Amino acid sequence: MGQDKALLPHPDGGSWLERTLRLLATTGAPLTLLTRWPQHRQLAAALRPELAAAGVELELLAEPEPVGGPLLALARLMAHHPDQRLLLCPVDMPGLKPAVLRALVAAATADPCRIQLADDGERLQPLLGVYPSDDGHQRRLEQALAAGERRLLGWLGSESVQRLSLDPAPLVNVNTVEELARHNRPIRPL
Repeated sequence: MGQDKALLPHPDGGSWLERTLRLLATTGAPLTLLTRWPQHRQLAAALRPELAAAGVELELLAEPEPVGGPLLALARLMAHHPDQRLLLCPVDMPGLKPAVLRALVAAATADPCRIQLADDGERLQPLLGVYPSDDGHQRRLEQALAAGERRLLGWLGSESVQRLSLDPAPLVNVNTVEELARHNRPIRPL
């Protein structure tokens, strides 16, 4: 993309990061933003009063070195929030809707011991899912990291995963300037 996607202006106003945090707030669950970028934490901190007024707590965590991608970040979040179900959400799905999050949360409620991942019909979306942070998942993730695994899909290959087939339209992941141009139009309100 050539620039920080989280700070891109979202077609509905604000940045992609702000829109994602507001979207996640529709679940009513507390939010944790783990990022190495101070600009992300500053932008999110400015949203705290709005989220607090909606009854949603926002915790901001600076990602420590070494930064190792989504798998290491997930391990850190699991350690920070043990025995929880963690809804992981990427910032680069500008059309994501609350209904998608509700479907993932419902699947995790029905089957709380299994990882629930969005599937757009063509591929698994491992950055959009609900991850149990129980001792077993944490231990296996730490073992995979210690063995040199750095890919989220690599670790997921040995885990019990439920693929949740969802409408592909809101799951479009924007990674290029061309994709951005196609999605740079207002999206219906949350």
